[in-house]
Amino acid sequence: MNHFLPAPGEFWLASGHALCDRTAEGRLVATPDLWRAFLARPELLPPEEACDAERALHAALMADPLSPQDPAPLADADARENFAVFLRFRDKVMAQPTLEAAWCALYRGNVSGIPPIFLQMLTHLVTRAAMDGVGDPYILRAAECLFRNQRAAITQGATLLADEEVLAARAADADLGPLGRLLTEAGATPREAEFDVLNDANAASYAPRSDAHDLALDIAENRPGQAGLARAIEKFCAHVIGVACTIRCVPVIEDRNWTWHVGLDAEATGIANDLWHGKKVAQARLARILWLAVLEFADPSQALAKLRGKPVYLALAMDAAQVVRIKPQNLLAGLPLAPVS
Repeated sequence: MNHFLPAPGEFWLASGHALCDRTAEGRLVATPDLWRAFLARPELLPPEEACDAERALHAALMADPLSPQDPAPLADADARENFAVFLRFRDKVMAQPTLEAAWCALYRGNVSGIPPIFLQMLTHLVTRAAMDGVGDPYILRAAECLFRNQRAAITQGATLLADEEVLAARAADADLGPLGRLLTEAGATPREAEFDVLNDANAASYAPRSDAHDLALDIAENRPGQAGLARAIEKFCAHVIGVACTIRCVPVIEDRNWTWHVGLDAEATGIANDLWHGKKVAQARLARILWLAVLEFADPSQALAKLRGKPVYLALAMDAAQVVRIKPQNLLAGLPLAPVS
């Protein structure tokens, strides 16, 4: 079944993609307005007690975000470090022709010292560009996993992923509705914050609520979310990494000649590595694997010569706390790509 949004393109507005220019190929180019959005982060906004030099530096960058600046005169050490980190990140990104090229260059190099929030914002942007024109809410919701951590729950045949940050905020705020708050005040035990699970009945609501990240996704076998994750990764690989591929979900790996795999997260990487080396893996740890797939290159020449025509297995797992932390950079580093001549 095909699932279409009523207005493709109007989703993830909070990514900031509307603040970017685009190349003819649809890749993103940073604009001054995009950098102003970064400068609006709480870490960079001068607090009330900020010195005049910090206020002047921030004002100068807001007026011309690409101007060279020196944070050394700032009185506050944290402010000096924050602005120095921002300027290094800005310059590394602007050294590349597109945000996609910058994402690849950063993860092929060294991202140490770059705040995770900046890397998340950049991944959000390039993933949004990769999904441009996609009308299937299951693909779009699955693609959120590429830049937002999820909490997993396996229940009644479903494998549900819910946004970890939103779930934590709801639990902290006891966001249970008027009746739930009333019961809590009366001394009743509050129930867990609930998510709607994306399904065909509410799929049309995905676009207007996409920035709320408040829909859970079922990635169990033969559910639309399982295939949605495959399609999302295909599109990410094609747009950001430049690798056209097809991905087919599988329940298990039954390949005696298994030669290559990519763990989409640290947990899956560790489990798959142990299995590949013939180590015994406890059943409880194996049960953390939530999703398996086979990736095949559309153009075999993009793969290493010794692996052409052979499948690449992908694995996704939750950790001991049932958190799923997909690292799309593992695709960049882990796919057996032939050297570019």
